[in-house]
Amino acid sequence: MKSIYKTIWLLLLISVILNACSTTKIVYVKKTPPQKIVEIQTQRPSANVIWIEGHWLWHPYQHKYIWVKGHWKKVYRRKIWVKGYWGKTRYGWVWNTGHWMK
Repeated sequence: MKSIYKTIWLLLLISVILNACSTTKIVYVKKTPPQKIVEIQTQRPSANVIWIEGHWLWHPYQHKYIWVKGHWKKVYRRKIWVKGYWGKTRYGWVWNTGHWMK
């Protein structure tokens, strides 16, 4: 009986590890992203923030692009912000998420 419980726990542990290691699914969008919306940047709230531009994201359930407004984000020491962008591939358009880089 103990060996059955050990086997179940081992399978559960393997399942959790494999789920944690899985990669994000890439979504290819056939429709070209719309033109960027020009936003008015609000007043900078403090010296340790940067403006992250607004961008279009694909909404897979509504099958359309949704505008994400620009916003201020706290700056991390010794890191720079790499802005996100839409890249064209042979399968369609792919969103490359903005991120902090050392």
